[in-house]
Parts: sequence; C-alpha cells; structure tokens
Amino acid sequence: MSQAPDVPRTLNPWRVIARFAVRVALLVGFAAFGSVGFGRSLAVLLWMSIILCALAGLVRREPLFGTALNHWDETAAFGALFALVHIANDAF
Repeated sequence: MSQAPDVPRTLNPWRVIARFAVRVALLVGFAAFGSVGFGRSLAVLLWMSIILCALAGLVRREPLFGTALNHWDETAAFGALFALVHIANDAF
C-alpha cells in the first residue's frame, strides 16, 4: 500500500475569517444571556476561546508564525478582543 503524500493542512483564508466571525457571533449571543452581565460574560467566553484556539493550534501542530491563517491567528485576535472588552469593562 502506498502512503499518501504529506499534504499541508492549510485552509482558505476566507474560511478561517468566516469561522472566526461565526465564533464571535456565537460568543456575543451567549454573553447576551449571561447572568453576570454582558461585559463580564463576554470577557470570560473570550478567555475560554483563547485557551481553546491555542490548544487546537498545539494539537494540530500548526506553525506559530506561518504564512497561512490558522488557530494561532485566531488566538491572537481573541486576545485582542479580550483586552478591548476588559478595558471597556473597567472604564464603565
């Protein structure tokens, strides 16, 4: 039996962006029904997303500074959103 060639597992950038947008929409939807307030719920959900995307990047062995978008880029984007929400929560 011949082995399959080692094909890189890169996704189309638009697919990664769409996946990120869907995740953010779901997080905002769940945070809207949080019992501790929208801002605190969204911050916690973003923190969980940071951890889960980092774990997915580790498990899939995606390159950290690769040329294609991957879970590490989503981790950085969720981190930026978390920082923004955290600053907004402290300001108001």
